[in-house]
Amino acid sequence: MPRYALLIEYDGAGFVGWQRQETGPSVQQVLEEAAARVARGAMPEVVGAGRTDAGVHAEGQVAHLDLDRALDPGRLVEALNFHLGAARIAVRAAACVPQSFHARFSAKARAYRYAILNRRARPALAMGRVWHVKHTLNLDAMRAAARHLIGRHDFTSFRAAACQAASAVKTLDRLEILREGETVLVFAEARSFLHHQVRNIVGTLKLVGEGRLSPQDIPPILAARDRSAAGPTAPAEGLTLTAIRYDPDPFA
Repeated sequence: MPRYALLIEYDGAGFVGWQRQETGPSVQQVLEEAAARVARGAMPEVVGAGRTDAGVHAEGQVAHLDLDRALDPGRLVEALNFHLGAARIAVRAAACVPQSFHARFSAKARAYRYAILNRRARPALAMGRVWHVKHTLNLDAMRAAARHLIGRHDFTSFRAAACQAASAVKTLDRLEILREGETVLVFAEARSFLHHQVRNIVGTLKLVGEGRLSPQDIPPILAARDRSAAGPTAPAEGLTLTAIRYDPDPFA
C-alpha cells in the first residue's frame, strides 16, 4: 500500500485535540473521515506527529496515511481538502514516502510558537489565537529565565499530571522570546515535549515578566521536580505547532 506524508494546518478551536476521543470531534477523526471518501469507503488511519491538545493550533503538523491505491500527491491534496468541506483544517502538501517513514517516530524535532498579546485592550482580531496579558512584560528578565531552561533537564516541574511519557528528562534546544509590536512570541524547539511542557514554561515565564518570580528562581524550580513549584499552565489558544522536522524533509 502506498504511504503518503501530509503537511496540515488547522484551527484548534472546536476540536478536542488531535487524537480521536469519544467526547467530541478531533482533527484526526475529521481527516480520517475525509480520507475514507478518497479511499472509496475504507477508513485509513491518519497518524500525526504531534498530539496537540484541545484549542491548540497548527501551521505545520505532519501526518501519514496508507491508501489502497496510488494517487498523485497533488490530486490527493485537492481531494482531501474537498472532502474536508467547511472544517477549519487544510492539507497544505502531500508527498509519497517509504513504508519506513512514520510521522511521529521519524521526526527529528518539533517546533512551537506561543503568542501573548501584551497590551491593556483586549484582542478583537486575534481573539482565540493569543493569551491576553495586560501588564507590560519584562522581556530581559524572561530571556534570562529562559536561559536556565535550555539544554537537558528533568522537566517534572513543567509536566502535566496526566503526562504518559516514560521519562521527564528532555533536551530543550531552543527557547527564544521576541516582541513584535504588542505581541510577545515565545519559540520552543525540541525533539519531543512532555504534555503541557511548553504551556507550563510560558506560564512560568509570564510570572517572571511580571516580576512575581525572578530568573534566579528557575533553577530551584527545576530542581524541585514538583509541578506546584512552577507557574500556571498558559491557555491553549496561544499555542501553535509550527513545524515538524525530518531528515530528509519529505516535502522538500
